[in-house]
Amino acid sequence: MPPIALTIAGSDPSGGAGIQADLKTFHQLGVYGACAITALTVQNTVRASRTEVVEPTLVRQQIDAVLDDLPPDAVKTGALGSAAIVTEVVKAIKGRRAPLIVDPVAMGKRGSALLDADGFRAVRELLIPLAALITPNLEEAERLTDMPLRTIADMREAGERIAKLGAAAVLVKGGHLMGDATDVLFLNGRVTEFRAERIASRHTHGTGCAYSAAITAFLARGLPVEEAVRRAKAYVTEAIRTAPGLGSGEGPLNHWAEV
Repeated sequence: MPPIALTIAGSDPSGGAGIQADLKTFHQLGVYGACAITALTVQNTVRASRTEVVEPTLVRQQIDAVLDDLPPDAVKTGALGSAAIVTEVVKAIKGRRAPLIVDPVAMGKRGSALLDADGFRAVRELLIPLAALITPNLEEAERLTDMPLRTIADMREAGERIAKLGAAAVLVKGGHLMGDATDVLFLNGRVTEFRAERIASRHTHGTGCAYSAAITAFLARGLPVEEAVRRAKAYVTEAIRTAPGLGSGEGPLNHWAEV
């Protein structure tokens, strides 16, 4: 039987981010993907115009249906929509042995709100303490730490601060800094930097989703956190480099990328 991963996130009808990107990534990396949808969005590679949050008990029922029949080897969360949904997610997964990867998505690439202020506070207070790994980008890490992130040293300090919120490990993603695309992992009091060439491309829609999903897939396969991050970084770098160029705006990655 293949390993199983569960993603709890929003839907992107254009297929580049959210649930769709997670499931494609799981499949490419040899993991059976299950999902619970938290929000329906109206978006494509050019614009995002609407978000409808799913009723919280329906999110819980989706999760329970998966957990009852297909117990996952790893779980990830993406855009959760509201504090009420965060609360239901916590109730559903608390005490489960599968590692939890939290991607604290609050805003879409084109500025659409995917989690309100109360929801972000609930992620910080309720969900992060359950996480085996949290994967904030620079903006999300700034919100979690109330500090500006301008350098690699800032990212290292932010990782340490976020770990104090209860997460076992923190990966601060530095994709928006100048220079190499450098991410910083804070794990067991040790800091590791992961560097990759910066690829000039407008086709980066769903990068964060694919990255956290790839880490989730490798953890489901039994890899330790540091090696899972290393392989996921390689996958996402290749997925950007070989992006298929779909859409007339900010298109998706190549989810068929080889690691």
